[in-house]
Amino acid sequence: MGLFRRKKRTRTGGGAVVSDRAADSTDRAHLEKFIASRAGVEGFVEPPTAVSQVTLLLVAKDGEWTRRRVPSASWAHDFGNKHQVPTYDAAVVGYPQRMREYNRRVAADRKRRDREASGG
Repeated sequence: MGLFRRKKRTRTGGGAVVSDRAADSTDRAHLEKFIASRAGVEGFVEPPTAVSQVTLLLVAKDGEWTRRRVPSASWAHDFGNKHQVPTYDAAVVGYPQRMREYNRRVAADRKRRDREASGG
């Protein structure tokens, strides 16, 4: 037996790679840091899919967001309650408009910077 085990990788019927990495303390710490450093944070619990585990999407008042794996949906709701962050089931309520607007602003800024960097 070797010193290092290969990370198990499985594929869906469509060929997508499914990661077997579980949520860990690094994920929790990242979510806590996001909450502590931003205003008006809400949580959106995303159900598991064929290629991912349950995730918690945090969205700040300005639309900035982050997503991390979590052990379960109930863990995500408990985490939100503990940190006084309202949590919703994303499959039921969808995603906030401010998140989409933030993504558009970031993409437009990136495009503008790329044009400026290329002399255009």
